[in-house]
Amino acid sequence: MNTVFNIIVIVQVLSALTIIGLVLLQHGKGADMGAAFGSGASGSLFGATGSSNFLSKSTGLAAAIFFIATLALVYLGNHRTVASGGVMDNLPAAPAPAAAIPATAAPATAPAAASASASVSTSAAASVSAPSTGSAQSNQIPK
Repeated sequence: MNTVFNIIVIVQVLSALTIIGLVLLQHGKGADMGAAFGSGASGSLFGATGSSNFLSKSTGLAAAIFFIATLALVYLGNHRTVASGGVMDNLPAAPAPAAAIPATAAPATAPAAASASASVSTSAAASVSAPSTGSAQSNQIPK
């Protein structure tokens, strides 16, 4: 499908360049504009319209090809099937999260040292949670 899209884009660009070239090669009917304002005897505003020549027929064909290519690009652009839903769909499956991460074990200490550290931590917790007065208020955050 991508190859067809690229071919249609190439056809559209080539037809656009052909239209530009053919229009620049043609003699403009606006050059006879002075005839409409009294300097000539023209039957219409932009000059007499005669039979179309090769350049004008080629320009019409290139314009038809350009419009057909444009409509084909619109159709392919609106009806393009997407292979995947998005970038996130192509990611590998995430591993299942662990139910509980075990806490790291504290190094073994002597029972006396463990009880001493426990009593220090409880007294520290008591001092933090108990309201303090005086100079101990310097540790608190002012409101």
